[in-house]
Amino acid sequence: MIRRRDFIAAVGGTAAGAPMAVEIARRTFVAAFCSAVAISPWSVVAQSRFRRIAVLMAPDAPPYVPFFVEALGKLGWSEDRNVHIDYRKSNADPASLRSAAAELLALRPDVIFAPGLAMVVARTQTQTVPIVFTQTTAPVERGFVASLARPGGNITGFTNFEPTIGGKWLGLLKEVAPRLARSATMFNSEGAPHAPFLQRSIEEASQALGISTIAAPVRTDADVDDVVASLARYGDGALIVIPDPFTIAHRQAIIRAAATDRVPTMYSYRAFVDDGGLMGYSADVSEQYRGAANYVDRILKGAKPADLPVQAPTKYELVINLKTAKALGIAVPDTLLARADEVIE
Repeated sequence: MIRRRDFIAAVGGTAAGAPMAVEIARRTFVAAFCSAVAISPWSVVAQSRFRRIAVLMAPDAPPYVPFFVEALGKLGWSEDRNVHIDYRKSNADPASLRSAAAELLALRPDVIFAPGLAMVVARTQTQTVPIVFTQTTAPVERGFVASLARPGGNITGFTNFEPTIGGKWLGLLKEVAPRLARSATMFNSEGAPHAPFLQRSIEEASQALGISTIAAPVRTDADVDDVVASLARYGDGALIVIPDPFTIAHRQAIIRAAATDRVPTMYSYRAFVDDGGLMGYSADVSEQYRGAANYVDRILKGAKPADLPVQAPTKYELVINLKTAKALGIAVPDTLLARADEVIE
């Protein structure tokens, strides 16, 4: 670093050498100044603004990450300008998801975005790095957060169902199948720890509607066939399918069984309806991914997950596959079609 007296001495040299001395001193001073700026606190702050986001995806995660990234961009975060986004998606092996979470944590992210099952695994790996979730059922009851209003800890996000969703599912089934008297709720017990909370909601609603209902855990396609066949036996049954890694991966088998035995089925993921299922009523997942981007933005700007309330869905979508309805011999009421957000023909 050049000292002030050295600079003055250089400038105050002999008349003949003054221009050269001044130029040398000027260049030396500028170089020293630039070197100082390069390691100044201002420079450190500028470098610290380059942040890191980890995205952990379970095998059943829907393809909505582009909505998350798009929303981040609108909030001012763009890849390789002021943020790195590291992605990991596991296969069906639970150990694979834990390994993916560990890999992401080794990269020292500022925040983790982990939808659904990915959050359940991520929280076992860290209690300090902020985690934002979507598509998670009953986070308070399952011990993920202290309360919806004040989550506490390092986790917050967006739930995928409101507590009374079971009543809505059954009510919609009753509209397309007026003779409905019995229902079964299909899920895989190993992959759906949230199922008991949703089944409780369905049972509460079934009493008011005069419908008997049972939980129907399945582990194989043969189990799926047995459950659907038992509902078809009396001609007054219907099926509700809860999303979990098994039901999503085996949705073609479920849709095929429902079509073969002509059982009206309600799905809580629109992907089932796109693939030929009768009807779906669920939260708008794309909106949840955009909301997650907003929370990530707030955390990167200094907010704490403990202070960001867990939010329930505000937008649901009803999708009806009219082609499937006709194949099942179901005449969907015009009033219901008018309320649908999308009708697949």
